[in-house]
Amino acid sequence: MSALSDRATRDLARSRGVDLSSPLLLMRLAAERLSIIRYVFLVQIEEGIASADQRAALEYADAVLMGWPQGESGSVVELDEDAEGHAHGLASLMEGHVSRFRDLERDGDVPGMTRCLVSVTEQVAGIRSLYQPGFELPTFEEIQRVVQKEWDDDMGRIETLDQAESVDRKLERDVRGSISGKDSADSTGADRA
Repeated sequence: MSALSDRATRDLARSRGVDLSSPLLLMRLAAERLSIIRYVFLVQIEEGIASADQRAALEYADAVLMGWPQGESGSVVELDEDAEGHAHGLASLMEGHVSRFRDLERDGDVPGMTRCLVSVTEQVAGIRSLYQPGFELPTFEEIQRVVQKEWDDDMGRIETLDQAESVDRKLERDVRGSISGKDSADSTGADRA
């Protein structure tokens, strides 16, 4: 994996107790990378109301990380040479997306970060499916459909509340206008220049 390709990085990892010979190292690093990217993304969007795409990207990352095996697990298989090569290829793609994510964060490009989080998550899901072939992972498209429906429902409730509020305001203007002897358009100043 490119993240451990230089000597200084390997030495740092060893000094922190990372077993570089572990057959599960790649899986562990993928989970940690996704967790960090997910957190940075969450911090970027927490100020406002997350869009449906942003929510879906977060939920996809959560789904891939959910139930991640810790240490030795009966559900994790040891990779053969071909699968290990494929896992390293996915990890390399993941690292490219992580690098791109950093650039997008620096630029404040949240839509780009959203797409990049999905790409990182796809690579991590691919790595996990190699190590845990029996663990079913949803696709981004599946999660996006559900989240979009929830988003549409939420927005419909907000619009309904806004419409009810508008009706209340109109009624209040009409009542005030009838008390003061002016029509409702007159009481709002709508016909004033």
